[in-house]
Parts: sequence; structure tokens; C-alpha cells
Amino acid sequence: MKYNEISHFSHPQHILKFEYTEVPFKCDGCKEVGIGSRYRCSFCDFDLHMHCAIPSLSISHPFYTKCSFQFLSRPPGDTPRYCNACEKDVTGFVYHCKTCGFDLHPCCAKLPMVLDDGEVKLYLYRKVSSPCHRCGRKGRSWSYQSACKKYNLHVACVREMLVENWHELYFGGGKGSRKLQSQIPSLKNTLQTAHKRSKGKVKKCCEMAALALQFIISAVLGDPTALIAGVIGALMSRA
Repeated sequence: MKYNEISHFSHPQHILKFEYTEVPFKCDGCKEVGIGSRYRCSFCDFDLHMHCAIPSLSISHPFYTKCSFQFLSRPPGDTPRYCNACEKDVTGFVYHCKTCGFDLHPCCAKLPMVLDDGEVKLYLYRKVSSPCHRCGRKGRSWSYQSACKKYNLHVACVREMLVENWHELYFGGGKGSRKLQSQIPSLKNTLQTAHKRSKGKVKKCCEMAALALQFIISAVLGDPTALIAGVIGALMSRA
């Protein structure tokens, strides 16, 4: 077997090959959207996030210091479960803490604590006191917040934005990109209120906000390195 190929218990009939895609895909492991790096069976149109293809059997997380999360191929029990990071339903692969009952999507469990490109630095928090720039609420899911405290986005809100437009992104070409772009003006308008005195500051603030959102979308999709992905570039167009 080649170094870029794996066998996986969820798809034993064929070898999965590593590839990189700028087209959104649905992971057949956790059932969530992905982009960038993946393992794929082209014969069966079967895809896995990197985190789902090569999971850790157990993990710990700095937000839950008393928990030990075990990797499961399906949610435990018969009642509906949700991810404690993004608040979305858990329907496939999951990290579960039997003691506390907490659940994390594989990609949420592996969200970087810091996103940094040298210009924008974002920190992951379990809770923040400032409102999210998309929904305007303070509580809710985990959030990424900038070092300057001006940009704050819930992981749940980013997931909602992706889920709402998933069908158009996957099947409709550019339509989904244009629709997702319509979400950005409200984000920009919110940020402008803090910088009414200087147009230069407004422009810079909005550009930083768009870049911050691009970072977070990449991380939520399971590949923080996918910042140059075409679809994300289209979503974050600052024309």
C-alpha cells in the first residue's frame, strides 16, 4: 500500500486515496461538510475528513479537563445527540465522554486553539462575553475571537452558514457563493459602528473581519490549511 493510501473500517471494500479538493464534500464518516484534504474512494464516491480517516482512539480537550473522549463510529444510545462545540446534531463519527456525556464532532474536537497567519490571530474560547458578529448573541457555542477582541464568531454560526448553503455550494456552482456573500455585509456593518471616524479604519476592519471568517470556515471544514481554496475565496470576496 502506498503512503498516500489507507484502508478504513468504514469502507473495507476499497482502498482510500489521499487527495486535495477545492470543491465542498460531505464526509461519510461524521456526515459533516468538508473541503481541502480528504481520503476518497472514487469508485463509490466515499469521502472522509482527515480527522475521520485517521482518528485518535481517545483524546482530551483543554475545555473539558476532567473528560476523556473516546472515538465512536456512531452516537451512543438511541436519543438524538448534539456536538458541544457547534451545537449541531451528531449523526456519525463522534468523540464521546462516557462520564460527562459530552460529544464532539471529530473536526470540532480538533479545532485549533489558535489560528494565526501573521496578520490575524484568532483564539478559540468555550464562552465569550462579547456578541457574535453574525447572530448578535453572546452565549451559545464555542467562539473564535481576535486578539484585539473586535471580531467574534460562533462556531455554530459558521456551521449554520455552511449548512444553509450546502446544496447550492455543492450542486449550484457559483450560486451558493453569491448567496453566502450576502451574509458578509451584515458582518461588515456591525464592525463599522466601532470605527465611524475613519474610513481607512472601516476598510481595514472589514478586510480583517473577512479574513478572520475565512480562517474559521477553513477550520470548521476540517482543514485549517485550506485558506486558498477557491470556494472560500469566492465566499470571502472583498470586491
